[in-house]
Amino acid sequence: MSNGLHFRPTRAEIDTDALRHNATMARKHAGHCKLMGVIKANGYGHGAVEVAHAINGSVDAYGVAFIDEALKLRDAGFIQPIVLLEGCFSEAELPVCAHYNLQPVVHQQAQLDAILNARLVKPLAVWLKADTGMHRLGFAPEQIEAVSKQLENCPQVGSVTVMTHFANADRHQHPLNERQLDRFNEVCARTTPARTLSAANTAALLSSALDLGDKASQWCRTGIMLYGVDPTEQQEALPLLPAMRLLAPVMAVREVAAGEAVGYGSQWVATRPSRIATLAIGYADGYPRHAPNGTPVWLNGVEVPLAGTVSMDMITVDVTDLEHLEVGDEAELWGPNLAVAKVAEAIRTITYELLTRVSERVPRHYK
Repeated sequence: MSNGLHFRPTRAEIDTDALRHNATMARKHAGHCKLMGVIKANGYGHGAVEVAHAINGSVDAYGVAFIDEALKLRDAGFIQPIVLLEGCFSEAELPVCAHYNLQPVVHQQAQLDAILNARLVKPLAVWLKADTGMHRLGFAPEQIEAVSKQLENCPQVGSVTVMTHFANADRHQHPLNERQLDRFNEVCARTTPARTLSAANTAALLSSALDLGDKASQWCRTGIMLYGVDPTEQQEALPLLPAMRLLAPVMAVREVAAGEAVGYGSQWVATRPSRIATLAIGYADGYPRHAPNGTPVWLNGVEVPLAGTVSMDMITVDVTDLEHLEVGDEAELWGPNLAVAKVAEAIRTITYELLTRVSERVPRHYK
């Protein structure tokens, strides 16, 4: 009985046509630039291998967080360049990178030393990260020239792409955006003129307020856009398509008298005679436990509010005003009828977290 069967109807439907559409949109925005499709964290919860197949025609390389994610793509037969955005965690990974054409980011001294002292069968293409204001990873701008020269003179290195990462590209008017861009331009001016450069993530790629120019955007890196989410504050919505539809069935319906409470901690109390539907999804499936009462759920053509604390395997919603409801009806937690961004706003989190935390016990169905 273990042949991939799933009897519980809870599932995430992944629309590969939507992935292709969104990748085409990213390709259009990238213009003359090369495009990296970021599919770390199992393709933001959508399935890395399946996403890689869907966007294959629109991207020039894939981006993952670390080598384990990259090797899954190689095992699946993908031959395109794969960039390790966190770089290598040990020098033992470098021969693997050389063998499999994996391109590590170098963002700290230990990684630099490992490459300089390595003995590899063929040179690596590496990405050198400048910390222009994110203060998470990367060399200080004043170090980049010297580090770049060390890599350039190293026989273990075949090419260097200088990169940075914006901390606030999704907020058009944030003053740090221009400061980071200015610092990156200064870095670029001090490195080899022919050096390949990359500054734009999805938000920077879509931002009309950031003028990256021809140099700083030779490589664009797009992630969340592929999955149907625009992370910027643009007034005019992009024609992106949601790639994930998270569904769960109604497993029970009950009447609750006024004054009665529902769920752990009795946090939701009926103010009137109410009807409560229990859905087969919970925090073990990735639906956030901290989702507050009132978080919207799409059920039978309308939004209904979450009512009570999220349990491990179940949530409860108030369906008192819903005319027609039966056990087995399917609720959409997010998808084409209920934007994941709207749910994220209600829960006070971000779309990235909701998508990537959908757990492995939720089967993915690919359309």
